[in-house]
Amino acid sequence: MKLYVILSFNEDGMENVYVGEDEEKALSFKPSDFEHCDALFVEVWEDGEKIDDYRLE
Repeated sequence: MKLYVILSFNEDGMENVYVGEDEEKALSFKPSDFEHCDALFVEVWEDGEKIDDYRLE
């Protein structure tokens, strides 16, 4: 099972804004969906191990 972690970054730091198994939902987020968000990144975890990470546009 894959787990998607969406991280929101801004000048004040980083915040987890979504953690879940729904890939479609996780990959549909945009920085404009969150207040004070300069960039969004996704981490993909499987079996307790991070297998991928990248920036969402």
